Amino acid sequence: MTAADSVMLREAREAPQVIARQRRENREVVAALAHAIRERRPAYAVTVARGSSDHACTVLKYALETELRLPVACLGPSVLTLYGTRLDLRGALVIAVSQSGASPDVVENVRAARESGALTAALVNVEDSDLAQAAEFVLPLRCGEERAVAATKSYLASLYALLPVVATLTGDSALHTALEGLPTVLERTLALEEHASTLAERYRFAENLLVLARGLHYGVAQEAALKLKETSGIHAEAYSAAEFAHGPRRLLAEGLPLLGFAPADAAATATEAAYADLIAGHADLRSIGPAPDSTLVTPGTGHAVTDTIPSALAFYLFAAHLARHRGLNPDAPPGLSKVTRTR
Repeated sequence: MTAADSVMLREAREAPQVIARQRRENREVVAALAHAIRERRPAYAVTVARGSSDHACTVLKYALETELRLPVACLGPSVLTLYGTRLDLRGALVIAVSQSGASPDVVENVRAARESGALTAALVNVEDSDLAQAAEFVLPLRCGEERAVAATKSYLASLYALLPVVATLTGDSALHTALEGLPTVLERTLALEEHASTLAERYRFAENLLVLARGLHYGVAQEAALKLKETSGIHAEAYSAAEFAHGPRRLLAEGLPLLGFAPADAAATATEAAYADLIAGHADLRSIGPAPDSTLVTPGTGHAVTDTIPSALAFYLFAAHLARHRGLNPDAPPGLSKVTRTR
């Protein structure tokens, strides 16, 4: 089987259709949730998720904070499920993200948050799941069945699902336009597959890899590090390009390669300067993103918060081909299953 035949890659290629389906079919719940947020005016937001879904929440945190000026914190699910502490979340917007909606710790936290008076919303693919039933509002991801252990289309759908709510609340015409045109931009991103494969080949012998980003793209870097572990067995870790300049930079002395995400938004200048400094110090760094000097330039969407989605899709093309360059099957990572239930 070639990389092109992998379930992971075939599902990633469905992203344009998934996003178009969300845009078409989620209009009513988007309007209802936006209305509830206007009426109840949450003072802050809290996210609840695990794995890839938690990485999507990192991107959503930056989107909510930059677009709505709404502070966002990540809730530790085990505070309730292991330590037995029920948090007072009155006045909060609680956002849970899960492909399966089956993880008991996420479900229990949403149920408790709703009982405490929080406004709860679930971004979930399985619409009759326990999580969907626990939340007040459900934004379906509309992915259809996702069979690959390494999630792709559900992560991309999670990045998108809440953005129409943000656009409705802000009235941002540029964001509305970017959301409307995103399926077309993702089709253009899929055309980069050969380039992504070529870039991946240079990492075929890597055992360790550091993934860097700033701002909105940081959650994409977290997701990239996870996927490199899952599909290629590479020990990869994500760092903020700002934080990397401190202690972690020491790792460059060991010759570790770098993969950076390069934005074209307000973080672009700082990110470019950080990467230029690393390259001047002889770091082996290649980049993915909408910045024009990226190694793999992704199509711009016209808005910072949507630019993350083509970047993530381009990385998935990269990751699937990297696994194949290493003689591995990205659909059968050892020791992993599709649904993980944690408490």
